[in-house]
Amino acid sequence: MTTNCETAAGNVPRRDGRAIAAACTTVLLWASAFVSIRSAGEAYSPGALALGRLLAGSLALGTLLLLRREGLPPRAAWPGILWSGLLWFGLYTVVLNQAERLVDAGTAAMVVNTGPLLIALLAARVLAEALPRRLLAGMAVSVAGAVVVGSSMSGDGDASVPGVGLCVLAAVAYAAGVVVQKPALRHGSALQVTAFGCLVGTVGCLPFSGALVSEAAEAPLSATLNVVYLGLFPTALAFTTWAYALARTTAGRMGATTYAVPALVVALSWLLLDEVPAPLTVGGGLLCLAGVAVSRTRTQTGLTRKSPAQPVEGRRHDAEREGADRS
Repeated sequence: MTTNCETAAGNVPRRDGRAIAAACTTVLLWASAFVSIRSAGEAYSPGALALGRLLAGSLALGTLLLLRREGLPPRAAWPGILWSGLLWFGLYTVVLNQAERLVDAGTAAMVVNTGPLLIALLAARVLAEALPRRLLAGMAVSVAGAVVVGSSMSGDGDASVPGVGLCVLAAVAYAAGVVVQKPALRHGSALQVTAFGCLVGTVGCLPFSGALVSEAAEAPLSATLNVVYLGLFPTALAFTTWAYALARTTAGRMGATTYAVPALVVALSWLLLDEVPAPLTVGGGLLCLAGVAVSRTRTQTGLTRKSPAQPVEGRRHDAEREGADRS
């Protein structure tokens, strides 16, 4: 019997336990980010919060790059790094921070969770990835779950049209960022692609430097610690584990994994913020998880087969094995 984490990792063979752990780590940390953003957003504006988060992430990733001596990624990886850095690390982060000031959390989660569906459609168009029936069926179940979660959490508040529009823009930026990042992982390691993508996003957010300095001087310590946490864990660690797992499965399947995030947000809010979810919210969260399980069910044997998208590490290991066979 497979676990939810195994399904979330995109049917990675059992021997590749690191990819399974990477997918689980990403989903859990991205879910925790919603709790931290809610707290830090009371003291930091959207742009300053994004810049502070990306600065912390860039420092952590840069330090790790130096320790591992990985150096610069190959030239062929840079187009994907630049575009994913601008779209996903930069634009998505700022726009989502602003959107959550205009709409309630339930509406934001419901709209932004169209992202995985957009990823699958874009990947089919741009990367020529297949759209298996189980993937589409699982997405349909998860979308239904996200709608239930959003409806149950939205209360009596009215969602503003600009706020919903920003959520749509965030979902598009997220989907486009994932799709353009995928080819970069054919040439650079997960750490290289993530670190330099985060750095590109940081540079793009530098116009918010003044706001970050002034707001940091007045912000309570708890809010600043949340900004640092967002940079170190949901950004530096989670984006790296995401890239590691993405290099070993399709963009569409990996995107569908994030449908588990709303369910985990409900659970974390219950545990950390003492927000008891309504039965309808719990039911929607279970639907999200069920959709992930359906979309990740094994339909082919191919994560370990050789393909153009095979990660750099996999090709190196293949070359080493070939050399051993010849000797």
